[in-house]
Amino acid sequence: MSARTNESSRPPEERRAPLGLTTAPAWAAPALASLLDRVAVTRAGTGGRFPLYADPDSGTWTTTARGSWTGGFWAGLLWLRARGSGDPSDREAARACTARLADWAEADTATRGLIFWYGTALADDDLDLRYRAARACLDDFDPELGLVPWGSAFGGPRLLARVDGVPGMVPLLATVDAEAARSHLRLHVDLYLRERLPRWSWQHTQGAGWTARADPPPGWSRGPAWLLLALAEAARLPGGDEFSGYVDALMPSHLVPPADAAHPGGPRDTSAAAVTALALLRLGFRDRAVAVLEELAGGHLTPDGRLLDGCYDLTAGTAVRHELVWGDFFMAYALAVLTGHVSTDVG
Repeated sequence: MSARTNESSRPPEERRAPLGLTTAPAWAAPALASLLDRVAVTRAGTGGRFPLYADPDSGTWTTTARGSWTGGFWAGLLWLRARGSGDPSDREAARACTARLADWAEADTATRGLIFWYGTALADDDLDLRYRAARACLDDFDPELGLVPWGSAFGGPRLLARVDGVPGMVPLLATVDAEAARSHLRLHVDLYLRERLPRWSWQHTQGAGWTARADPPPGWSRGPAWLLLALAEAARLPGGDEFSGYVDALMPSHLVPPADAAHPGGPRDTSAAAVTALALLRLGFRDRAVAVLEELAGGHLTPDGRLLDGCYDLTAGTAVRHELVWGDFFMAYALAVLTGHVSTDVG
């Protein structure tokens, strides 16, 4: 495999800088506080269900009973609030929510990486559930294909390699088998490099190998964000430096990208920007991460802590300018790292 080259030299704000050498900007702590205040409001208003996306006008959440692929982000937000407040009731809410993810541990889906890594990364409880999920994912690892397949839990073909099945899965697998984790990422990076226009979902069939799928489209905002986050996760693993040459190709050209690059005048996707911000912080690109977070805080975060202008699914027209639970989570997580509320060694 060879990494795509970045034809322009990187501007100064994108050069690596270690965290902790500069003070967090003044707007960062108030932005984090507003997001965590919103967690309390959401918890009170969702009746024990998992929030998915909220109407940009009313703030009312569409919820799920079991959490779907986003349940870990709600658990993660509850843990972030518990860390900040020190309130035993917040900790109990986070613990109870995390326990409710248990039904997904053996589910046939690669999104268990997102569910169980980010649902437990900030927990202060024992991590038996994380280990159980990691072992189950390793049991589903296909050594011939070199990955944990996308799976059948959400319908459709099982033998898919989708980019949203990579982040979280890399560090989760690494807790039980570091080579399986590297193989999982290696396969997805290899598929990413095969086409001039990136494809974010591939199907494997006997005799034909891997074939690119049209959905999500090449310009999908979260495609590069998810893969960049996986590279940031891998950078912390033994042998993870083998992936460092791919970072430049995934560097964002927008602070807040369009939901689909093929429609630059359409909705934007703050959730992709929030994912990218955490990845950039983890990779050491502090100035670039701060620029993204400042744009989110100044242009898309309401005073009551709702990160608007997230796009769930532009093709289907679902929640295209909404508050998304994973957008809130990744922005809050990135701000917690930036402000020193969460150590760079956590998660």
